[in-house]
Amino acid sequence: MTIIDACRRQGRGGSPTAVLDDAPFTDAERRRIPAATGTSHAVFIAAGDGDDRARPSYRLRFFTSEGELPACGHGTVAALALLALRHGGADYRAVLHTTGRVFEGWARRERDGLMATFDPGPIRLRDAGESELRAIVTALGLTGEALADGACVASPGRPRLLLPVRSRTVLAELRPDFATLRQACDRYGLLGCYAYSGPEADGQASARMFAPSIGVPEDVANANSTACLAACLAAQGVTSIAVDMGDHLGRPSTITASTHSSASGTLIRLGGAAQFARAVRLPQRG
Repeated sequence: MTIIDACRRQGRGGSPTAVLDDAPFTDAERRRIPAATGTSHAVFIAAGDGDDRARPSYRLRFFTSEGELPACGHGTVAALALLALRHGGADYRAVLHTTGRVFEGWARRERDGLMATFDPGPIRLRDAGESELRAIVTALGLTGEALADGACVASPGRPRLLLPVRSRTVLAELRPDFATLRQACDRYGLLGCYAYSGPEADGQASARMFAPSIGVPEDVANANSTACLAACLAAQGVTSIAVDMGDHLGRPSTITASTHSSASGTLIRLGGAAQFARAVRLPQRG
């Protein structure tokens, strides 16, 4: 299998993601891949039907050590990067199938790797309930003075809390109680909490994603939550953001998202830079 560093920042860092061709693995075997490779997520790729070389089709499945996810943003970036590397050429385009939807993805070669982008699909937004907000804030050890207005719950498939804090310093100093956070997320059916600061006038923001309920205490890069933030900010007239993540983990990462309005609603283009990191040989099955 291949390890792809997804959502790199200025030629370094990124989220190491295992990407491999699917096979008749059991789900238990799929769940073991992230731990075996030292990654948070694994992406399994299977060729789809049809023979359109200009728009090939692939099915993607995403796993953490806890089980299957309906979607994974940085996993999609990693999969597109590997498919583009196999394809060769300057530009790549594919149709991607996940458990819930079909969408297009693109990749183009840049000086220090690849830039992969895709349509994350519609995102549902609602105000955060008082009890769920209080439970998450308590698990993060935050006080009311550290919070900014605008907490909401967003779902591109699974809901997560978007929690604005007043500064990058507050964000950097978060020390979650992961056991308590997992209990709170499980109680309210949340994937996790995406705490963020910003964006500034130039669209720059910082974020940390805590998701112990899916076996990822802190994610190096969480692209789908960044898409959720872009959908939330679009109503405020913000149409382009670049969110830094991973610094606390020593893996600087950046995810970009842009929005524009259409007759069908807010459309989002989500992306990140990616690069081949290394190849890993799996032990023989059986």
